[in-house]
Amino acid sequence: MELKKQGYVVSRRRIARIMRENGLVSAYTVAQFKPQKTSCNEAKIANKLDREFQQEEQVTVVVSDLTYVRVDFRWQYVCLVVDLFNREIIGHSAGPNKDAKLVYQAIASIQTDLHQIGLLHTDRGNELKNKLIDEALDTFQIRRSLSKKGCPYDNAVAEATFKLFKTEFIKNRHFDSIEQLSCELFDYVHWFNHIRIHGTLGYLSPIEYKYRHLNKSV
Repeated sequence: MELKKQGYVVSRRRIARIMRENGLVSAYTVAQFKPQKTSCNEAKIANKLDREFQQEEQVTVVVSDLTYVRVDFRWQYVCLVVDLFNREIIGHSAGPNKDAKLVYQAIASIQTDLHQIGLLHTDRGNELKNKLIDEALDTFQIRRSLSKKGCPYDNAVAEATFKLFKTEFIKNRHFDSIEQLSCELFDYVHWFNHIRIHGTLGYLSPIEYKYRHLNKSV
C-alpha cells in the first residue's frame, strides 16, 4: 500500500522474491509466548463494551493493557491506552512495577480533556483493582468495563496493539535503562500514530484517519 501511494504497482509475489534475494524475513510470522496471569480482578464489573470495537466518536471509549520489557536484565513494564475510534495510542507509561501507579501515569499522560472519556475497558489484571485508579476515574466520571474472566477476545484491540508493539518495538531489542526505554517508547508511539498504516483504518495512520474524519464532519 505504501508503494502504491508512491506510484508503484508491485505484486506480493514480487515483493516476496525481493525479500528472499535480500535475506529478509517477516518478523510477524514468529510465534510469541505470553505468560498466563496467576490471579485476576474478581470485581463485579460487567463487560459494558461487549466487543463494540468500532466507535464513531473520538476518545469516548478507550482500552488499556500492560506488558513486560527486558531492561538491563530486569523486567520493566509498559502501559498503553488506545482510542477505539482510530486505534491511536493516546496514553503511555513505563516503569519498574506492574501496578496501579503505572496505569495512573498512562491515563495522566493523555493529552485531552479526560471528561470526554466515557468508558475505559481493560482485562481483569489485579493492578487495576486499586483505590488510586477508582478515584481517578470517579473524578472524571469515566465508567469501567472489564473483560470476562479468561477471555482475551473481549479486549481484542488492546491485545492486537500489544502484539504489534512486541513485534515492532520489543523483539530483538536491548534497553540499558528505564530512561532509554521511556525515550524510545515516546518515539515509537509517535511513529505508530503518525506514520504506521493500519488495515482496519483503510491503510491510513491513526492521525490521518482522525483528520479525514474531522474534515468530513466540518
